[in-house]
Amino acid sequence: MSSMYFTEEHNAFRQSFRDFLQKEVVPNVDKWEKQGFVDKEIWKKFGEMGYFGLNYPEEYGGLNLDLFYTTIFLEELQKVNSGGFAAAMWAHVYLAMTHLEKEGSQFIKEKYLTPSIHGEKVGCLCITEPFGGSDVAGMRTTAVRNGDSYVINGSKTFITNGVYSDYLVVSAKTNADLGNKGMSIFVVDRETIGISSTNLEKLGWKASDTAEIAFDNVIVPSENLLGEEGKGFPYIMQHFALERIVMGINAHARAEFALEYAIQYMSERTAFGKTIDKFQALRHKVADMSSEVEMCKEFNYSVIYRLNKGEYVVKEATMSKLVATKIADEVIYQCLQLLGGYGYMEEYPMARLFRDSRLGPIGGGTSEILREIIAKIIIDKKEYKPITE
Repeated sequence: MSSMYFTEEHNAFRQSFRDFLQKEVVPNVDKWEKQGFVDKEIWKKFGEMGYFGLNYPEEYGGLNLDLFYTTIFLEELQKVNSGGFAAAMWAHVYLAMTHLEKEGSQFIKEKYLTPSIHGEKVGCLCITEPFGGSDVAGMRTTAVRNGDSYVINGSKTFITNGVYSDYLVVSAKTNADLGNKGMSIFVVDRETIGISSTNLEKLGWKASDTAEIAFDNVIVPSENLLGEEGKGFPYIMQHFALERIVMGINAHARAEFALEYAIQYMSERTAFGKTIDKFQALRHKVADMSSEVEMCKEFNYSVIYRLNKGEYVVKEATMSKLVATKIADEVIYQCLQLLGGYGYMEEYPMARLFRDSRLGPIGGGTSEILREIIAKIIIDKKEYKPITE
């Protein structure tokens, strides 16, 4: 552990969270992977332990802790070997709940944020659309004002927690003529008439339910608008730095987990009269991979340190996601190779890790989109600034 960033309290938290995961999560992971969703009870257990409130205000039941607690939360979630389970948790806390806290009124925070922190309500964030992918501004879903409510029509896809969540944070065009300046965000109750979800079969992340969601004349009361009408696009952009560094941390943590497993395996597996961790070709491969993962990790910690101080780190967070997800995929690919034939067997952890990791360069902004954003910052000197009230 990097002692520069983690205190005794952080380390104690890591140990207790790790123990909790071993007891409450690990024994159920295979069941959740098979059934395609996570049982409701585990959300309540997380909520009772305060794990959903790490970086949320105390007045809503949170603990108001620094972002290194969040970092530990994310890292340890990657080590239960279910990218789907981890995603279900962090999508709730850092995608859905972030909008409730940052843009929600007092009414919304009491009705949705507090129960979310307690694990009594689960949320999902609905931005991506079937025709849009990473093109957020090209959104087609509309929300038309009608008296003291809005009527939402359209569809969203690839939504984590999209089938079983209790509420949905939904972006929609409130003024179609204004492009990305005409977008707003709403919180919508799951049981509202006109919402239908279809579960999507995925290559990996099997334990999380991922949905395509249709909105057919869904009536939402106007008090469910998050923040101001027409500010949806900057709100979404505002939180991308956090979302990207979250995915960057996830990447270095799963790569580290894969390496630890591979090294352990190599110390036990023999060939030609010695353990395979004595063969130089394999030792040097491990040396290269460990060096790359360590560099990602230290970079990510420095970005979290700056984000924690309130700096606007969209460039660095974008670089983190781009590079760390790429390295994680390469490392896990090679770690699978180090296991030989056993790497290809479902009962060994590497096969699932391999599939789960592959979403890294796709979800939350594809690597291609991220490169274009970085190019704009570096080459075109474009400045992304936080919203000032």
